Parts: sequence; structure tokens; C-alpha cells
Amino acid sequence: MARRYNRAASGLSEQLKKYPRHVAGLRLTLWLLLLSSAAEAGLYTGSDQIVALSPDNVKSVLVNSSSAMVVEFYASWCGHCISFSPTYKRLARDIKEWKPAVDLAAIDCADENNRKVCVSFGIRGYPTLKFFNAYSREDSAGQTFQGLPHDVQALRHHIIDLMEKHQDPWPPACPPLEPTSQAEIDILVETNSIRHLALIFEDATSYIGREVILDLLQFENIAVRRVLSTEEELVTKLGVTEFPSCYLYSPGGNFTRLKINFEARAFYSYALQGLPGVVRSGKSTPATTNPISKHTEDLWRHFNRSRVYMADLESTLHYSLRVELASHPVIAGEALTSLRKYISVLAKYFPGRPILMNLLKSLSSWLQDQTGDQVSYQALSEILENSAQAPDTALPEGVRWVGCQGSQPHLRRYPCGVWTLFHLLTVQAKKSGGSDPKEVLSAMTGYVHNFFGCRPCAEHFENMAKESLMEVKSFSEAILWLWSRHNHVNNRIAGALSEDPNFPKVQWPPPDLCPACHTVKDNGDHKWNNQQVLLFLQNFYSAEQILTDYLEDESEVLAKQKVKLQQILEAQKRVGREAREITSPHNLPPPTQAVVEEEEEEEDEAVGDEEEEAVRDGGAAAGGKTFEPTPWARGETKRQNIRRPPSIVGKKMRDAQEDIVDLDSFVNQHHKAKAVQVATSSRVKQRTLQRNREERDGLGLVGPEPEFGSDEAMRVQKRELSARFGGGAGSGRRGSWMSMLSIGFSKVDVSLCVILYVLSSMCLLAMYLFFKTRLRLRRVKVSLP
Repeated sequence: MARRYNRAASGLSEQLKKYPRHVAGLRLTLWLLLLSSAAEAGLYTGSDQIVALSPDNVKSVLVNSSSAMVVEFYASWCGHCISFSPTYKRLARDIKEWKPAVDLAAIDCADENNRKVCVSFGIRGYPTLKFFNAYSREDSAGQTFQGLPHDVQALRHHIIDLMEKHQDPWPPACPPLEPTSQAEIDILVETNSIRHLALIFEDATSYIGREVILDLLQFENIAVRRVLSTEEELVTKLGVTEFPSCYLYSPGGNFTRLKINFEARAFYSYALQGLPGVVRSGKSTPATTNPISKHTEDLWRHFNRSRVYMADLESTLHYSLRVELASHPVIAGEALTSLRKYISVLAKYFPGRPILMNLLKSLSSWLQDQTGDQVSYQALSEILENSAQAPDTALPEGVRWVGCQGSQPHLRRYPCGVWTLFHLLTVQAKKSGGSDPKEVLSAMTGYVHNFFGCRPCAEHFENMAKESLMEVKSFSEAILWLWSRHNHVNNRIAGALSEDPNFPKVQWPPPDLCPACHTVKDNGDHKWNNQQVLLFLQNFYSAEQILTDYLEDESEVLAKQKVKLQQILEAQKRVGREAREITSPHNLPPPTQAVVEEEEEEEDEAVGDEEEEAVRDGGAAAGGKTFEPTPWARGETKRQNIRRPPSIVGKKMRDAQEDIVDLDSFVNQHHKAKAVQVATSSRVKQRTLQRNREERDGLGLVGPEPEFGSDEAMRVQKRELSARFGGGAGSGRRGSWMSMLSIGFSKVDVSLCVILYVLSSMCLLAMYLFFKTRLRLRRVKVSLP
């Protein structure tokens, strides 16, 4: 943050020279902006690996803690605090592995909520560092650091000195830091079943041994001890002539010297952490062969860790474009702008196969042509799937991880692929001679902000980008910026649950992969050779070095895409056809049982009318023996497949007739009508049973069906006819009498007759009662004297 404001001030230097009278005012404005921004955001974030203290957690962190604590008391408006904050962040990253024994914290005393806490610890100036022993009491004020060096090594050594002065109780997670002897080593070997024992020989003024002991604090199956050069017995026994140097104990009682490039802390720690069987506490032992086959059906793909695989890059694009973007049904505003930049960068710099590059370019052109302020993912997916069927254009579907595969399905994979993709793009942008060094980094930042699924990861990355992305001025700086931030992330998440035991988070590239990338400072601390790192990255992520192993053949990709498009088209046609069938009047939902009975009754009446007309019109000419076939007889098969809705179209009005009934002709017509009704009912029953059979088959119900002509079918037909003409099975004899009484009359006629009969009966009863009463009265009068 300090560098950011220093750069802003230096950028205004020329303007200040032109307007000397306004220098004081501009400086005051810049200083006020500095203080207001610092006070608003504070100096440390969650990604800095520094515990933020507050009145709510200060006691739980400092009082009775199992680890020692180093606390910075600062004020966010203090210029010296702002200048010291980058050093404190580097210290937190440097001693991250020491956390079980000692941890770092900070509290902003400029915040009014924290004022009482700072006063209780006697803070009068900023910044102030204090050391709190493990299991400190509530009234402990801590030990103040004398002086405040801006050097990480000096701070680290001062913490070690305070740790050695630590009084009981000693932090339980911290091993002994004092020098060892031959007798102690013999006891350690006999009483412990450790797999590796490392002895670091050094001078009395060296801190390397104690630093390595704390660096290996979180690892199992290894013990590290320091031996001073004055321990003559061990020095003579092993023939040690160089200080510092490291020797490994083997179960046979022999010691062999550890071979490293530089005799320094960082190289010792890396080499010892990579020994066989050495794992971080709580992590399972790495599998040696085919680790993924135990957890998933995916096969383990052997790969060269010094190369990049195109299969990883295409898998990353598949997941990014088909999975992460799909969670945004509508992409608008800032997200749409970020998506355009992201696809544009891919189309420019991604060194993919022709079929993939054709698709990326068409997708980029489509996005640039969209004039609205939003796009739907549905429309974007049509471009991804090449719905227009442009030749030789496809994005391979599915994932096939190789260099980014993990020992378990939930480890590495897509996050590894994202880092690999953007490292590759920064290198390719430099080689292609682009104009904007920040083009790839800004596209990456926008994509992570808007679309990357891990939101805490996105927040941490944005914090890093806000701090130092503006420092990038060239393509080489862009490559190194992304590489350094990747190592910061590796340092932060080392030891987390997301770390793969087969692929531990280390500072990359390691010494065995790029020896020239590592060197040491004059004080012995590790130092990156940035020039060699840049050369390594440009070679590692060059298009010529990408391996095409495990890739699916282009012809297979195009064939699968063609089949998928055909399936999509068929599905769309099927949906359209179903929609038309639903809206068609011939495909209305099946009627209920009451509607079916009503339709059948109307059809029977229509048939009866037509039969009567046929008998009247053609019966005499044919001798009363033949008549015109009914529609049921002419089109029985066709009638079974077509259901006509109820209709009165085609019915004729009967001519007015005299009220004279010819009983002979009436009986003949009646019996013929009955025969027609029986035949019609039989066919209706057949269609009904056929429909029930289809419904039962559609529901998966299988059972025997009675065949027409069998006894059971006849019984079913009789029951149906009884229910049809007799009013149901429960009607019995009453139904037969009603059927006989209703011959030749409609239901209205029968109802009127019944009503008239009831009224006449009531009238007769009333007359009977009236005359009976009068007769009784007369008899009484006659009997009087």
C-alpha cells in the first residue's frame, strides 16, 4: 500500500514542478487521501495470514494460548505503520510453518472500538511489536521489541531469541531448540520410531538449525536437531568439515550428507520436506502409483511434471465456459464486459487446435457484435455448441485431467487448470507482441471477480491485485507478477484441506526443476533469480512445449458434436410436435366416464333416428326385409380410431305425424331398434375395453383380458346391457318394468304421466274423505230422538 501511494506521489512530481505555488496544497491533499484510505480499509486483510485482533477475541487469542504470539499495535493513519506493513506481511509468509509454536497478530489502534485494548497494553506509540509467551496470564503486558527493523531475517532471529528465553510451560507443539549431543541422539534413535533424523551442524552464532527445526514443525516421520561445531565427538565421528551442513541418519546406524545446491535454510527445508514418507501432520501418506484409482473410476494418467498438457487446458475451457458461465442465466453490465475481455484474450493468445480456435474466434465476434447491455447464456451456449454447424469448429466436451489430476477427485484439477491457463496466456501475450501488458491480467481479474466459483479465493486474488497490479509496466513484469502471486497463494494454502499429499504446495519452480532460479543473499536467506525465473517460465509455457498426449482426436470431437446437434434438433422437433398435439382439437384430454356415457347415448339416439327413417323410407320397397346399413356398420374400424365430439350436426327434424299408432309396425320398429342398440353397445364396449387395456399397459399393469365370444365376455356384455337399459345392476325388476312402460314414450312423457297419476290419486282420496264425512254426519242426525 505504501508503494502504491509512493508511486502516485512520484507520478505527480512533474506537475508539482510546473506549479510550485500549489505544491503545499497538493501534498496536503495527497496526505489526507492516504490517511482516509488507510483508516477506512486498515493495513491487513484475511489473505495476509495475520490474526486481526479486536475487543471480542483479544482474550481468546492472547490469554492462555498454546502458542506464543507476536502482536503489532499500529494506527492505520501512521506513515511508519504503512511503511512497515509490507515487512510484517513478508514475515507472516516466511514463518507460516511455525504457527503451532508462534503466530502473528495485529490490531488497529486508530479504530475507536480498539482504543481501550491498546490503552490496556500501555501502547503510546506506533507501530509497537510485543511478544506474548504461550499460556500468558490475563494481566500479562507482553515483551516489547527493542527497535523495529525492516528486515525479515532480523525479526525472525529476534523471535527465536525470545522463544529460547521462554519460561515454562513451553509451547507443546514446539520441539527443543537447544543444541544436542551424542548421548541424546543415541537415546532419540533407540526410543523413537522416527523414519528420518536430520542433524544440522553449525556454528554457535548460526540460526539455520533452529529455523529448519521450526520449518519442519508441521511434518511427521522426521526429526531435526542442531549440533554445534564444538561437539567434537559427533563432528569427528561423521567427519564434518563444513558448517553449516546437514546429515541424514539411516536405520543401519550410518549418516549420509544431504546434497543440496546451497547450504541455506530454504534448501534444507525443501529437501527434508520432500523425503519419502515425510508428510504434513494430519495428511495421509502419498500413494506411489495410481493413487486416483482407489477413489474413482478415472484412470491415472502418467505425466511429466516439467511439461504442460493441452488436455488440461481444454478441460479448463470446457469447465469454465460450460459449467461456471452456465450458472449465470443472464450476463449483464460489468460481468458482460469481463466476459468479452476474457473471450477476446483467449481468441488472441490461446495456442489451441484449429477446431477450438475457430470456435473461440466466432464466440468473440458474436460477443462483440451484441449491442445490448446483456446476453443470455442460452444464446451463448448455441455458439459454444456450434448450432450454426460451421465447419471444423468445436469445443471438446468433458474433462480429461493429466498434469492437473489429483490423488482424489476433489483435489487440484480445475484450480490448477485456471492457473496453468493464465500463466500460458501471459507468456503467449509477450511472444505475440501485444500492446497492453495488463491485458491478460485484467481479463483474469475480471473473470475471477465475476465468474470464479470459489468466492473466498476470488476475494483473496482481488486483494493481491489491488495491492500491486498497477506496478506492472511490461509483459515480462506481467509474467513475473502472476508467478509471484501464485507462490503467495501456495504459501497461504499450504497445509489446508485442499492440499494434495501427492502434490504439496511449495514455492514453484522448486530447486530440482529449475536450479538456476534459486540463489542466496549475502546473509544466507533465499533469493529468487528473477531473470532465470522469467526464462524458465517462457520456456515452460511456450506453445512448442505443450504436449498433446491423451487428447481426443479432432474427427471424434466433430462427430460427437454432430450427433449432439442432431439430438438437440430432434428434441426441439419433438417438443414442438407435442405442443401442437396439445393445442389440436383432435388431441383433447380423454373425457370422463359421465361424458363418455352421454356421448354414447346421443350416438345411440342418432342411430335409432336413422334406423326409423330407413324403415319408413325403404322398408316397403324392400319388402320390409332390408334397410340401409348404419354408420357403425359401414365404418367400424375407422370409428374405433377416431373419437367424434358430441354433435347434433346431420340430425333431421321428424315430420309431424298423426297421433295414430300402428301396433304391428311399431313392434317391428321397436325390435329392430333393440337389435341395433345391442350391436352398437357391443362395439362401444369393445372400444372401451380396448382403451382400458391401453391405459393399463401404459401404467405397466399386465393382466388377462376377456376375449369377445367367451363366457366371461358375454357376462360382461349382459351386465353392461342391464346397466344400460335397466338403470344399473341395483335396479333389478324395477328397471325392467320402467323399460317396458317407457316403450314408445320419451322421459318427459313418462314423467308427466306419473305426475298426473299422483294428482288424480290425491283428488280421488280427497273426494272419498269428503263424502265419507258427510254420510257420517247424516247418520248422527237421524239417530237423535
